[in-house]
Amino acid sequence: MIGREAVKRAKLLVVGDVMLDRYWFGDVDRISPEAPVPVVKVARTEERLGGAANVARNIAAIGAGASLLSVVGEDEAAGRIQELLTADGIGGQLHRDPALATTVKLRVIGRQQQLLRIDFETEPGHQALMSKLADFEARLKEVDLVILSDYGKGGLKHIERMIGAARAAGKSVLVDPKGDDYSRYKGATLLTPNKSEFREVAGRWKSEDDLTVRAQTLRSELSLDALLITRSEEGMTLYREDGRFHVPAVAREVYDVSGAGDTVIAILGVMLAAGASFPEAVGLANQAGGIVVGKLGTAVVHPEELFP
Repeated sequence: MIGREAVKRAKLLVVGDVMLDRYWFGDVDRISPEAPVPVVKVARTEERLGGAANVARNIAAIGAGASLLSVVGEDEAAGRIQELLTADGIGGQLHRDPALATTVKLRVIGRQQQLLRIDFETEPGHQALMSKLADFEARLKEVDLVILSDYGKGGLKHIERMIGAARAAGKSVLVDPKGDDYSRYKGATLLTPNKSEFREVAGRWKSEDDLTVRAQTLRSELSLDALLITRSEEGMTLYREDGRFHVPAVAREVYDVSGAGDTVIAILGVMLAAGASFPEAVGLANQAGGIVVGKLGTAVVHPEELFP
């Protein structure tokens, strides 16, 4: 059983699309006279790391070493992300692209329910992405494992080269995928699609056996060591060449699923970097996912919640 000391020695590099999650909390006691929408009287605001930055935040929160590599703009949101990273003890580098607006997700919460989300985003430029790629290759020797967090915002356009460089350096590569073209993830160690994302790529399955065939076919085609499908209330299923390993869901009240995938891949990566087997890592990641969905917004799991 992998314990806290092994976790503390693990060092992980997270690369991908970062964002700033902003929350406006308030009371709702009337409908607007201008349109049939609720009026939220904002009482407090909160900011949290989102996207790949939330993956790094989860790694740091569990006690492992986390570094982050991404592209942001030259704006206030980028500065705030840097402040939050520093506060959480996350190292790494944010490459600045003056033409880029840092991704911000603004959520308006009334009566403990999300009423509205507003997104601000643009794609990074070629020069910033190339400088990030060079920095990535230089940092590989300093870490045990790499997590590539793809949110489809353009920060991982060179992901094929990143996977190739990491595997050539003997590092495991975990990918949280996006979109319907998984060919760009070929050669990674592990992919972690949720069931909706997997269905978009592999089509609908008619039975558990059909799902297994589709999962193993995709794993083989992409030359993956493993494929993990997260299945919400159905738990998680890991597919490897030697078979299938299923973990049922942890029975908990679901409050907010946002960021749960970040927590799962973060804990999975930490445990593998610390020397855990795939089944052990999946089991703990499943527990962590069950814990974090009981918290509001992008949240983290702490060591005392996972380790006895």
